[in-house]
Amino acid sequence: MKPPLTFLFALLISISFGQNPEGKIDPILLEKTAGCAEAEFIVVMSEQADIAPAKGLKKKEEKARYVFEKLRQTAEKSQSGIREFLQNMGIPYRTLFIVNALKVKGDRELLLQVAGRSDVAAVIDNPAIRLERPFAEGNDNNPRTIEWGLEKINADDVWAMGIRGQGVTVGGQDTGYEWTHPALKASYRGYDATTDTADHNYNWHDAIHELSPLNNDSLPDPANNPCGLDSPEPCDDNNHGTHTMGTMVGLDGENEIGVAPEAQWCACRNMERGWGSPFSYLECFQWFLAPTDLNDENPDPERAPHVIANSWYCPPVEGCTPGNFPVMNLAIQNLRLAGTVVVVSAGNSGPSCSSISAPPAMFDAAFAVGATDSEDTIAGFSSRGPVTIDGSMRLKPDLSAPGVGVRSSIRFGGYASFSGTSMAGPHVAGVVALMISANPDLAGQPDLIEDILRQTAVPLTTDQECGGIPGTEVPNHTYGYGRVDALAAVEKALELAQVDATATALPTTFRVYPNPASGSFFVASQNGHSTAILELYSSAGQRLLTESWQNRGIHEVQLPATAAGMVFYRIIADGKVVTGRLVVRGF
Repeated sequence: MKPPLTFLFALLISISFGQNPEGKIDPILLEKTAGCAEAEFIVVMSEQADIAPAKGLKKKEEKARYVFEKLRQTAEKSQSGIREFLQNMGIPYRTLFIVNALKVKGDRELLLQVAGRSDVAAVIDNPAIRLERPFAEGNDNNPRTIEWGLEKINADDVWAMGIRGQGVTVGGQDTGYEWTHPALKASYRGYDATTDTADHNYNWHDAIHELSPLNNDSLPDPANNPCGLDSPEPCDDNNHGTHTMGTMVGLDGENEIGVAPEAQWCACRNMERGWGSPFSYLECFQWFLAPTDLNDENPDPERAPHVIANSWYCPPVEGCTPGNFPVMNLAIQNLRLAGTVVVVSAGNSGPSCSSISAPPAMFDAAFAVGATDSEDTIAGFSSRGPVTIDGSMRLKPDLSAPGVGVRSSIRFGGYASFSGTSMAGPHVAGVVALMISANPDLAGQPDLIEDILRQTAVPLTTDQECGGIPGTEVPNHTYGYGRVDALAAVEKALELAQVDATATALPTTFRVYPNPASGSFFVASQNGHSTAILELYSSAGQRLLTESWQNRGIHEVQLPATAAGMVFYRIIADGKVVTGRLVVRGF
């Protein structure tokens, strides 16, 4: 049995910083506060909510409500002491519950006082982080029909089935969004076409409350800071966010740029002219868990998006270090337990192996996407796995998608072509929207959705070997499981609609072991079933075997000789389905 996430979080924090007051402080903060200098820092509380039971809930709304309430209750209770301490000293602060933490600014003396508290686990840096900008390839405002990337992933074939993202909300946290862009206005969740008005409550949040010191100005000025601070409506000061949203949902007459053009979108700005911070990213994750009104009050987890795209990257040189990895990782895990799929871009640090080495792409809970060109060849800039910085040797990226010469929307109603994994991730987020639109029972089931994406990807190989895995095998550390295929994924989603896709968590119904397996494996049933059916698939989507058995107990499955590397299983019993992955070693 895996230890609870909260236990692992506490263990990582203690390993990173230690237990004495100075040992709890990120060393970079001790440097920043030398003399009388002040620094901004994040105070991580010792108590973190255990929300693992959310995995056993069926509906997305149930999961989101449970996770939200548990996280907020834990934060309010455990932060009372430190809030009082800061208030008595007249020190302003901002709080979080997506992870139990606060943001504070102060000097060395305050650092030591805060770190000395028994209810504080660690004090970490909150550095300014620069947007990893895509490669711009020029503006292109000439109207044309469907973009090459949408055809490549067969999105148009899904549209022909009448599935265009209806009933699904996608989210984006980025540089902001020009909501009035002709390709985005109609799909903005806050827009009412009948009155041509917009309500930005619960549909937009600006996590930028102050200017970034790295922009070398001190007062908001529209000449250099067009969105200002705490913008009451979606605004983009960079183009990046508007471009990524266009790839997810954009449609403007003949400009067919979005994978899921009838999905709705909501958004959060996490960067000020290309500069963000760990806290601004965390604040956006929290808002996606429970969107709020424009006063940042009255949170409503039932308005959380189904999937969010994160086209940003935080390498160690810009402040994301092993000291603050656990905090960002826990936020993504909590959002995922609330039923939201978290799609991220793999990064533009390729072509070297193990170039996926920073949040959020390095995390297991984040679905990382590499970039391919129109010939299904990996882009030279696309980051590769395995993840070595945490010693996990984790397979990354999970998947690949079009990311070279992607034309989409930009500010002022324009269009431009950019290249980067920032362009690839939104393709996959759009496919998730199509899948949920095809089978609404998939809503709130990140595990199942991601397994379908892996199973149905077009397998791609390379001569590059990373992490001891030949590029000729699938999955590999260059393409992951291959290039996303919207049609195959939606067809699989529709197939699952024939049974109850709101599966209970695997540990409460079946146990599949050993994993890795060689020759055979076992399925232990913990509950009585009239009939259990097992289907086994190759990473290319080929069915390898189907078996059925009666009643509860332990059933041995002989692996066929054609099973190798990573395979997928699906178990159907009592109208429910559970899926998972099995690593097959040599016989």
